[in-house]
Amino acid sequence: MDSQTLYPSDLNVEQRAALQTSLVILQKNYKFQRVLLWGKVLGLKADYFIAQGRGEDEMKDRKNLYSLNCVDWFLLPPATVPLIDQVSSAAKGRFTGDPSHVYEHRDIRRRGDGDEEEEVVTKVNEEIRLAVTVHHIEEEVSVVPRGAFVKSPHGLVQINRSFCGLSYSESEKLDSFLHFSKPKNLKKKSLLETSQLNPAIDFLDVLSDDIPKGSWSLQFECGSKVCVLRSLLWLGLTFYHLPMTPHHGYFYIGDGAKNLDLPFML
Repeated sequence: MDSQTLYPSDLNVEQRAALQTSLVILQKNYKFQRVLLWGKVLGLKADYFIAQGRGEDEMKDRKNLYSLNCVDWFLLPPATVPLIDQVSSAAKGRFTGDPSHVYEHRDIRRRGDGDEEEEVVTKVNEEIRLAVTVHHIEEEVSVVPRGAFVKSPHGLVQINRSFCGLSYSESEKLDSFLHFSKPKNLKKKSLLETSQLNPAIDFLDVLSDDIPKGSWSLQFECGSKVCVLRSLLWLGLTFYHLPMTPHHGYFYIGDGAKNLDLPFML
């Protein structure tokens, strides 16, 4: 996932050359500690390249940016609850590739207790929709190996410099992979379960707790040297890890649509 060392084969030579230069400039201009190439959201007219800048805290200090040409980058706004609600009600269909494109939804609602009705119009542009989509993908399917990040007693999350990778046997289990987002299931665990966890590295939700079960595909590729996880919930999200090494990352290439049919496919 580190943009300065790894590029998906989906990118052409010109795009890779542009990214090598522009992401370095991006890191310097925004004073990020590092910049990652996060993915590509496919549009009808153009595609959005997404980069992610990270600060001192790898979880809290994250900013997402987009580009249409791999050279000029624009900051995406934070996905607040009101924006998420607007996108949910108004944005439908494929991304167009135009950040200024406006989605519109009209809804007829009753006014008060009477019979009077009023038309409520919700408008949201594609840039906001892109920010919300990236937020959802990050929240639901971003993946890291257990132990790759460490949490200090003060709550600071940083790269674990002593992480040497999962063993091959560990890489075969979903329990060894964690969601790199705010935990939701950790608080539901019993005292017995939490007593067996290491708070420095077990501060995230494990993929094996995901509902519905079967929402991940785990395979070994490249002569069984690379562990590859693919999300069936957000088709296009791919995670890789080279066992016995610290190398890992994830990348998204897709149309930005969640697979809502997944529960019926399993």
